[in-house]
Amino acid sequence: MKPEFFNVVENITSDNIQEILQYVRLNVTEKYPFPPQIVKVKGTTIATVGNFSASTGKPKSKKTFNVSAIVASALSGKEVLCYTTCLPAEKKRILYVDTEQSRPHCHKVLQRILRLAGLPVDSECEDIDFLVLREFSPVQRRTIIDCTLAKRSDYGLVVIDGIRDLLRDINSPSESLDVINDLMRWSSFYNLHIHTVLHLNKADDNTRGHIGTELNNKAETILQITKKIDNEKMSEVKAMHIRDQEFTPFAFEIGDDSLPHLIENYQAQKSASKYLSYKQLSEEQHREALEAAFKEASQMSYAQLVEAVRKGYESIGYQRGRNTIINIIKFLQNSGAIVKTDRDYSYNPDFHIKGNSGLV
Repeated sequence: MKPEFFNVVENITSDNIQEILQYVRLNVTEKYPFPPQIVKVKGTTIATVGNFSASTGKPKSKKTFNVSAIVASALSGKEVLCYTTCLPAEKKRILYVDTEQSRPHCHKVLQRILRLAGLPVDSECEDIDFLVLREFSPVQRRTIIDCTLAKRSDYGLVVIDGIRDLLRDINSPSESLDVINDLMRWSSFYNLHIHTVLHLNKADDNTRGHIGTELNNKAETILQITKKIDNEKMSEVKAMHIRDQEFTPFAFEIGDDSLPHLIENYQAQKSASKYLSYKQLSEEQHREALEAAFKEASQMSYAQLVEAVRKGYESIGYQRGRNTIINIIKFLQNSGAIVKTDRDYSYNPDFHIKGNSGLV
């Protein structure tokens, strides 16, 4: 479909309906080639031209590091982490859109991508355009993306790091549908692939808001990036939803060079968290679990507390039985994280865990 055709579709009348029907009608006698497969993981296709996909994960799960690897693979034509990317010859250019980070942080991301691709960071790369849209409104961001895509025909891959910022209300069905329709239109009209980034809910592994529901329904692939409970430097990548066959999950960690590196023999390490003691969890992990536990109520009875803490720790990947949860609560009380007032219990975010003191 030609981009200028959209102007006709925007104003459907009895005069132009025949032109529109001529395009949308499917003919059994015609051949429709399958779209080019541009991104693969270990031979499994996760991205094709004319579709869109997403990376999801909780805050600090290293989603942007994962996306950086995909973009670096597209720039270099080499395997980065487990990604192999091959853009069509006439569409080698990449558009990277960041909606939430400052220019210094975005600059670090761009430099990371170039370093992963083996490209110099002291000269401009002609194959990537990086847009920083933090200062703009959701409607303005979508307009800028729309106009940018209309000006060039050589974009093959578009990354939108922060799709949530393309709409005002993350739970609005109408706004979410508008954004998803934009993704479908852009990817189809401009014959490219769009990869987006969206957070998961803190309390569970569901994508955030109504936009997350629409992504799950319409995206070609949803990748989930999860920080490992037994090693905070390690992040796992797996397919949450995928049209092709599922690939074996892989993991990476951030090295001293601030770049993601593939974890070899990851399969043998998958069950390590099953045997992890709560004594080994970091203060940050306890804090994340407690924030999820007290998300719905600031005070609760003991029975409610046990269930809330169980769900809170389960949300960070630490699933345990009642006896262990009770021991965790005692530990958290001794650490000042959970405070009892009369019959109710509340969360004190200003706690600090000192070693294993107070464990029972």
